[in-house]
Amino acid sequence: PPLSSSLRLPRVPPLLSNRSASLSTGAMSEEEEAVAEAEEIIRSQRIFLNHLDTYAGSNIGKYLASCTVGASLEEVPEEEEEEDEGRSAVETVPAKPKEGIYQVVGTLSKAESKKPDFAQEAYTTHPREELLARLLECDIIIYNITEDAKQVEEAVWAATALHAEAKQFEKPKVFILLSTIMTWARSKPLDPEDPEIPFTEEDYRRRKPHPNFMDHINAEKTIIKLGKTSKNKLSTYVVASGVQYGAEERILHFFFKSSWLGDTPAIPFFGDGRNFVPTIHILDLAAVLQNVADHKPRTHYLLAVDESIQTLSEIVRQADLDELLVNLRMEAVFLKENFNIKWVAQLGMVENIDQIVHEYKQSRGLLPVKICILGPPGVGKTSVAEKLCKHYKVHHIKIKDVIAKAIENLEKIVAPKEVIEPEAPEEEEEEEEEGEEEGDNVEEAQELLDAIKENMEQNAGRLDDNYVIRFMKETLMSMPCRNQGFVLDGFPKTYDLAKDLFNLEEEEEEEDSRGKVQPYDKLIIPDHVISLNASDDFLKDRIMNLPESVVAGTHYAQDRYLRALSLFRELNAEDETVLNYFDELEIHPQVIDVSKFEDVENRLITKEIIKAIGEPRNYGLTDEELEERERKEAEERLAREAKEKADLEQKEAEERAQKLANWDEWNKRLEEVKRQEQELLEAQSIPLRNYLMKHVMPTLMQGLNECCMVRPDDPVDFLNITNTAVEVGAVLLKVSVVLLCKRF
Repeated sequence: PPLSSSLRLPRVPPLLSNRSASLSTGAMSEEEEAVAEAEEIIRSQRIFLNHLDTYAGSNIGKYLASCTVGASLEEVPEEEEEEDEGRSAVETVPAKPKEGIYQVVGTLSKAESKKPDFAQEAYTTHPREELLARLLECDIIIYNITEDAKQVEEAVWAATALHAEAKQFEKPKVFILLSTIMTWARSKPLDPEDPEIPFTEEDYRRRKPHPNFMDHINAEKTIIKLGKTSKNKLSTYVVASGVQYGAEERILHFFFKSSWLGDTPAIPFFGDGRNFVPTIHILDLAAVLQNVADHKPRTHYLLAVDESIQTLSEIVRQADLDELLVNLRMEAVFLKENFNIKWVAQLGMVENIDQIVHEYKQSRGLLPVKICILGPPGVGKTSVAEKLCKHYKVHHIKIKDVIAKAIENLEKIVAPKEVIEPEAPEEEEEEEEEGEEEGDNVEEAQELLDAIKENMEQNAGRLDDNYVIRFMKETLMSMPCRNQGFVLDGFPKTYDLAKDLFNLEEEEEEEDSRGKVQPYDKLIIPDHVISLNASDDFLKDRIMNLPESVVAGTHYAQDRYLRALSLFRELNAEDETVLNYFDELEIHPQVIDVSKFEDVENRLITKEIIKAIGEPRNYGLTDEELEERERKEAEERLAREAKEKADLEQKEAEERAQKLANWDEWNKRLEEVKRQEQELLEAQSIPLRNYLMKHVMPTLMQGLNECCMVRPDDPVDFLNITNTAVEVGAVLLKVSVVLLCKRF
């Protein structure tokens, strides 16, 4: 929300301007001391807020963390309100504390949640003794029981524990219970004859709760009672909040999501939708809490609702939740008369629906992806567009489909309808008004349909550009395209068509408009322009290789394709092309040469485009899609593991076979080496053998014979051989003699 008023320091009494002079003389009056103490309190106040990570906790905490202490005590000038009207209601706030700004601390609903940026401290689950110590450090304690019923008991405990410690407080504390209007759900009208009289804060003693909210009303009564017994030390308040909306939404998220997705023609709601639902914007609720903390009003029970009186059907119109089934007219009289609130949606949700929708999209990150794909025929525009639409969950816009859909809608409008009898007089009046409007629409639709058919007959089935531009604009301006986005497939084809489609209409065109950026419609202009290109030879080869079943009856037939390709080259040979138009708007096209990617199905090209555009900006996958993706991932994982196992087994088998082959080879080589060594040894021993046979063996044989005959005791001495040449023979002879002696 516009927060400039919240960031201004409160007005300081004139006496403070002389404070420095008084301090310099060492003299300070009692009044000055009181002002100094007040200033010190203003400089630093600590707020405790439970569940900082929930819808209400995060938005309220973020708002309060940006507010200056005491800022709501001053009225907001009208000029500032006008200046801040255009600012978004969802803004970031500084993470570090500033002088005079509330310091927000609190608990987290989930242990895995991270501390929010706006919070100074955040606590997870811990003993209540520790929690009480944290509460005693704070000046203002806010307990929100609108989101989690389990927090009711903790809120009552916290208030009771603080009340027990109130006598030891150094300065007063404020306890605020943020409750719900469901404690009024069964309240009887103030005047049965006039049910339109709204409830106010003064009627809180007459409230009757919904059966599911008995604990809530008991908590409210306890909090009010505790505040009456220690007013000077602990002030207690109950703020009954209307149905909260705004930012990322909570209760109404189902309806917003259904509307954004556009899956159903009408959003369902429970009951007849005529019940009045008190509502309040979440940031207006935060402003109410800020005012309670600053003003400390005498009224201890407050209603926090906006000024709207709207039914459920008016809110939804486009959950089995109890809060949407209440039927209450309420008016927050005290807020309007006593608080200075800079309302975000004072008149309610219906009157500010455009702003609320913008907040919702911004908070949820729901930004449309708008793409335009251009290129010559046969380059793969449609194939790539289909893959992008599937990835980003956007709408595929083809010129033929747009024209066919427009004619179909016109035929539905002019078709006769069955008359349904109304059930009530009010419905009858509404039916009459709607009937008159439909009658005018039928006449206009019939005239347009006749003109289209006549135009197509005159142009051999083609439609003039003015009709095409009209239908294309209507399609791009439709809520599905504005919500999710689109992929324009091969349109616009020329510079002039692009101007007619995207430029805003001007009453008078300036003569010297060249070089100036023409105003264009930001709602339908593409954010990303992809230009697929390839040489004529590459495109012709691609078309020639297509199956006959694909080519037959399409513009890919030889004569038609060549004419279409030639026309495309002519249109893009001029200075003013479609790509030039986007360049002038500083939406620079991404040019991709298809011939560099050896991919018939264009998967690599699609990945390249996705890499440039970024991640999808939508709700993500549905439960069914998540289940399907998990199933596919499991199948792929099993297939990958099976393939890895088979590859491993095959590798091991190949290694075993290779080892066996290597073993046989090694054995063969070893045998060959042994054979070669044997041959070498034999070859090397021949000279020695010849020498022995010629010079040694005769003498050896003679000596042996003599030894055998004589049989001496010492054969060695007997053979007294001194010839050096026969020494070897002598040695052998000695050995032979010894062996023979042992043998015989």
